[in-house]
Amino acid sequence: MAKQDYYELLGISKGADEKEIKRAYKKLAMKYHPDRTQGDKEKESKFKEIQEAYEILSDKEKRAAYDQYGHAAFEQGGFGGGFGGSDFGDMFGDIFGDIFGGGRTRQRVVRGEDLRYDLEITLEEAVKGVTKDIQINTLAHCDSCDGSGAEKGSKVEICPTCHGAGRIRRQQGFFVTEVACPTCQGSGKKIEKPCRSCHGEGRVHKKENLSVKIPAGVDSGNQLRLAGKGAAGEQGAPAGDLYVIIHVKDHHIFERDGNNLYCEVPISFTTAALGGEIEVPTLDGRVKLKIPAETQTGKLFRMRGKGVTSARNGYAGDLICRIVVETPVNLSKEQKELLEKLEESLQGKGLSKHSPKSSGFLDGVKKFFDNLGKSDK
Repeated sequence: MAKQDYYELLGISKGADEKEIKRAYKKLAMKYHPDRTQGDKEKESKFKEIQEAYEILSDKEKRAAYDQYGHAAFEQGGFGGGFGGSDFGDMFGDIFGDIFGGGRTRQRVVRGEDLRYDLEITLEEAVKGVTKDIQINTLAHCDSCDGSGAEKGSKVEICPTCHGAGRIRRQQGFFVTEVACPTCQGSGKKIEKPCRSCHGEGRVHKKENLSVKIPAGVDSGNQLRLAGKGAAGEQGAPAGDLYVIIHVKDHHIFERDGNNLYCEVPISFTTAALGGEIEVPTLDGRVKLKIPAETQTGKLFRMRGKGVTSARNGYAGDLICRIVVETPVNLSKEQKELLEKLEESLQGKGLSKHSPKSSGFLDGVKKFFDNLGKSDK
């Protein structure tokens, strides 16, 4: 199948100048680019023909050969064949930029790195809020060169390799990639005399003291973002952020679950049996709690609003007290005799009356073994 004339393919006259050729190629390349044609093989083939036409007509020597001999000038390896002219690579990069938003590559300003600081606080501090002084190891703008990376009085010029872009294009066949400029390492600048303090980087290692305000209601895993308190960027670029990660220490009384607090409250055998009033701790101080008669171990009492106030919505959680009936220890002979008399008295009135749980449990055990014996027969 005969190839279409390159001028006709691009829709230009034989006298078209360089700008007209670029403009025509750019319009057609955007129309037939594979990323826009979604797998249409016919349009993909058309896109390759357009690339070939532009590569030939944008080169003065190849264009002259084509004007004189036509397609025959490039058959069987004639005139070098293939693609890869630098002008073509630049144009291809422009097309990619237009398709995906943006034109030619501009210098990239790379902000400094984000930093992390793990901060341990007490439960009381987490609930009430606190201001903590911390020290971080960071990279700060160099005072000697004011972050420029150049000795004072020395020149800072545009990089001659990338012309200030910080990146260069490399082409292989149809594909164009971008890499950091090897001359300026992506800065886009050529420093005549690097700063002796920071060696041209524009930043130096430094320990910095900061005050961090911890809001009330935070919990383990919460993080606070301090904008601009991370590492300084290279050669005057903006600083990154500092993220403070909260870790709340275990408490010797309370356990936290969301906005609720839990604690175990031991009471005496007598209080559990007869009832009474005890003091329980809260983060605001001690409060009275009434214990009804015949309270059993495991009984939960909820004290509303005595938990943690949420940092998000201001909702206050509850304090939940779990009762633990404490068995008396280190009894004297007289105390033991009194307990034995009490036990005799309780047994005489019937186990089910004074110890319904024990009675129910023993009945259940008896039925279990009775059924087990029947199944063995």
